[in-house]
Amino acid sequence: MQEMKARFSKDLAAATTAEAVEQVRIAYLGRKGEITLLAKNTDFSKLSAEEKRSFGSQLQELKAFAEESLKAAKESAALGKSAKKSTGLDLTLPGTGRTLGSLHPISLIQIELESIFQGMGFTVVPSPECELEFYNFDAVNIPSDHPAREMQDTFWMTNDMLMRTHTSANQVRTMERLGVPLRAIFPGRCFRNEAVDPSHENTFYQCEGLVVDQNISVANLIAVMKTLLSEIFHREVTVRLRPGFFPFVEPGFELDLRCLLCEGEGCSTCHGTGWLELIPCGLVHPRVLECAGVDPTRYSGFAFGVGLTRLAMMKFGIPDIRLLNAGDIRFNEQFPTFV
Repeated sequence: MQEMKARFSKDLAAATTAEAVEQVRIAYLGRKGEITLLAKNTDFSKLSAEEKRSFGSQLQELKAFAEESLKAAKESAALGKSAKKSTGLDLTLPGTGRTLGSLHPISLIQIELESIFQGMGFTVVPSPECELEFYNFDAVNIPSDHPAREMQDTFWMTNDMLMRTHTSANQVRTMERLGVPLRAIFPGRCFRNEAVDPSHENTFYQCEGLVVDQNISVANLIAVMKTLLSEIFHREVTVRLRPGFFPFVEPGFELDLRCLLCEGEGCSTCHGTGWLELIPCGLVHPRVLECAGVDPTRYSGFAFGVGLTRLAMMKFGIPDIRLLNAGDIRFNEQFPTFV
């Protein structure tokens, strides 16, 4: 019996699946199993009463040991199979890295810009990309015979609709809806049918800003622009303010930024000038206020248009504007997930 117990233990230890454990059970405890036949094949007539008692006791112990061992082996095999089925893990394989992804550089700039302006009390106002001709041109002092229309190659649609050429189209719409006094920005995409080069695209992003209140002056405009640029670039930048013509402001200015890519030496992005036209701005033209039903004798204001696309190029050192709309995931992965 001791030899049979040792052999049973060895066979059971080698059985790693439920099917193999069952085969061990049949071999030892089945109708023709070794332990079962042990009692049948023993000639009890040749044993004394004491030997019979000893044999029966050892046989019961062997059967009990075999049954308990088989039960434990079946449970272990079942747990192993369940774990393998539920996880499907091979712990010998190398791990798989996971990334959080990234945001597009223009999205990063827009999120940061909105946060800066909200800190100055501005409201972020969404605006339609498909606009009426009235709001895109007429309401901002660009009537049909105005030469400024020729400066903007427009994607025209039907029913006096067009793809907006600038976010200034939301100035009058917002004053009509929210009234004055007002401090608001309108970030979004603009569209112009023009040739594409390292610094021009037919689809680009702007952020229009509008402040209307009593006693607004150029000093207020300059203060807001300085705060904006110092916050967005987190460094000292060199700017210049020069006269500029925009039909919806009077007087109008061009705020230029010294190119951060070449530090003013001249490159393809700044066309060798060392400067980039960054923020057209000025005091709101009285006719724009009148189109919105605002009395220009009581209220004044200033407006500005920040080029989000060019800000992104300057902040992240992007040398070619065409990279921003290329849809290359390798380009986007270079930028952080959060602002």
